Amino acid sequence: MRLTEVSYGTAKAVEGYGPGFFRVAGHVLRGACLITPWDAGPWGGYDDTAAPLSLLGRIDVLFVGTGASIAHVPKAFRLALEEQGIGVEVMASPTACRTYNVLLGEGRRVAVALLPVE
Repeated sequence: MRLTEVSYGTAKAVEGYGPGFFRVAGHVLRGACLITPWDAGPWGGYDDTAAPLSLLGRIDVLFVGTGASIAHVPKAFRLALEEQGIGVEVMASPTACRTYNVLLGEGRRVAVALLPVE
């Protein structure tokens, strides 16, 4: 069997996470964060729909990592994005990181909003 390493080019992949942080493209981000193929930074949580909505036309799906385990996101948050045409997929943050990286490696138009794993 031949194994090859995934190349993300210049895209920002999630390299790791731990209690209260995510490592993205060699940088550590603390707390909730929003990661796209071209940028990574803090995110204001479910009250912050402006940041993900600013990605309109650049992404098709936003993965939302809800922390250590899967949880419901507020209906208003989901509707604000879906009404503008951004799909919202909710999962635990570790799963959201892996899913984002896989689809990023396939060149898909994705982003991930993550709540930290405590």
